[in-house]
Amino acid sequence: MLETIINITLTAGKILSEGYFTPIKVDFKNTIDLVTEYDKKIERYLIDELKKNFPDKKIVSEEYNTDASYDDRGSFFIDPIDGTTNFVHRFPFCAVSVGYISKNTRCGVVYNPILDELFFAETGKGAFCNQTEIRVSSESELINTLIATGFPYSIVNTDKRFLMEMLGAVLKNSRGIRRAGSASLDLCYVAKGVFGGYYESSLKPWDVAAGVVILEEAGGKVSGRFGEVFDLWSDFIVATNGHIHNKLLRVLNG
Repeated sequence: MLETIINITLTAGKILSEGYFTPIKVDFKNTIDLVTEYDKKIERYLIDELKKNFPDKKIVSEEYNTDASYDDRGSFFIDPIDGTTNFVHRFPFCAVSVGYISKNTRCGVVYNPILDELFFAETGKGAFCNQTEIRVSSESELINTLIATGFPYSIVNTDKRFLMEMLGAVLKNSRGIRRAGSASLDLCYVAKGVFGGYYESSLKPWDVAAGVVILEEAGGKVSGRFGEVFDLWSDFIVATNGHIHNKLLRVLNG
């Protein structure tokens, strides 16, 4: 299964790469939430190929089907371009993300064709970037780590004071914060040992399904804001190398 998902994702990445270097048409869901013809084109390709290869599986995505309720036959969670705003502005931190979740198996594939980074993992088989196995960092001091975060598209209706207080607390207790604009890649960079941790609110299942599998297979830890068990429907994600997890939780919760 994983090999098929990888091949489908690689081809989808070629479409993303084609669009990255081409003038594109941009539509606006709201003032800052963008969708392009390539989001739709890649999504259509992913859906067609996944249906052809896995006809009994549910497919969930932002544009096609947002019903993320659990299906015991297994579900795909796809994000055709995670980091659409980056894609539009030619900032090379965007990726095709495909996650698969079932009762017995989880797979995650995240591909950034611009930087030629292919991340993938399957339950119990480790996590990889371009065929090299990856592991989270061994750093146990929060102050020695970079922390990634993101801001919700609904930021106009978000408590910005709360966001800024949290941001300030993390800045004060870490080496720095990076806001790169792609949740799936942020999770992969924690898995790769670049970031010590990552936190964000108001994400959707297709934003994190693949990245969470990759991170956990790389030895990382994922929870909700208060340390509770994380699931794809959680409103807040905290993902770390495991060693700084409790320290980051304490900082986030003041």
